[in-house]
Amino acid sequence: MLLKTRHLLLLLHLHEKRSVLRAAEAASMTQPAASKLLAEMEYLVGAPLFQRHARGIEPTMYGDVLARHARAALSELTRAEDEIGALRDGRLGQAAVGTVVNPGTNLVPLAVARVKTAFPSILVRVEMDYSRPLVARLLDGQLDIVIGRIMDAELADVLQFERLADEPHAVIARAGHPLGSKGALTHADLADHGWVVPPESSILRARMGTAFMEHDIAWPDNVIETSALPVITALLIESDFLTVLPARSISAHVEAGLLQILPIDLDVRMEDFGIVRRRHHPLSPAAAHVLAALRETARDLYGPAPRGAGRARR
Repeated sequence: MLLKTRHLLLLLHLHEKRSVLRAAEAASMTQPAASKLLAEMEYLVGAPLFQRHARGIEPTMYGDVLARHARAALSELTRAEDEIGALRDGRLGQAAVGTVVNPGTNLVPLAVARVKTAFPSILVRVEMDYSRPLVARLLDGQLDIVIGRIMDAELADVLQFERLADEPHAVIARAGHPLGSKGALTHADLADHGWVVPPESSILRARMGTAFMEHDIAWPDNVIETSALPVITALLIESDFLTVLPARSISAHVEAGLLQILPIDLDVRMEDFGIVRRRHHPLSPAAAHVLAALRETARDLYGPAPRGAGRARR
């Protein structure tokens, strides 16, 4: 397809604005010019990209596919420009890493420190979130590497997964919490407390809901929604709220006497996390150095990679 950058830029505006007029304004062109470019794109692709109706336009399945790849292609061009600029300045470029909570508190910081010791000029950008939004940004070209999970089986053909370790979750409370001195706990003991919970879109939220139902615990009325680990730990330290987190992610707070792991298993299980990359997509030199540091640090923390590492989860 002989699509040009201006085609791709307009396509993304059309996909976002759902209006030829608003997309034309965002692209700083006239509406007739935008309509002509759209017609050119549909001719080159050989399929309708948008459906026209009285209220504007809606992308077809062809438009959704092309928009996704256009977003990734433009992101790659921007990254290439940044990398070339870094090389001109005598730097090795940059790498963008996304991570879920647990490895974001130990594996990723240690690996980044290792990279910066060996290659001080590399710029490393780190984002923490849940697996699905991180993988979406990986597919869009905004991230080079994700430490997380592939939650959607249909992505296994375009993503590569290297299994690293499991992520046991526990019920967490502040040190001195009333439940911490009660001795043997039952699941009913958890019912009357407030909870810090992840957003509704997260897999962990769904797993918590399933665990509550299996143990006949009503979903709490008193909840705080956040995915930010510093906010979660601060809330726990200053209140009697409870939460479910990977035990490793708050080990420093436990050792400092600020938080404790309650002696009860809520049976919240998550799949193993690992290194997620785009299949058949070469990494920049900077990202390759980060990947090597992640693998080396993972061996130090978790031991040899589990059997099956390197195969995508299906």
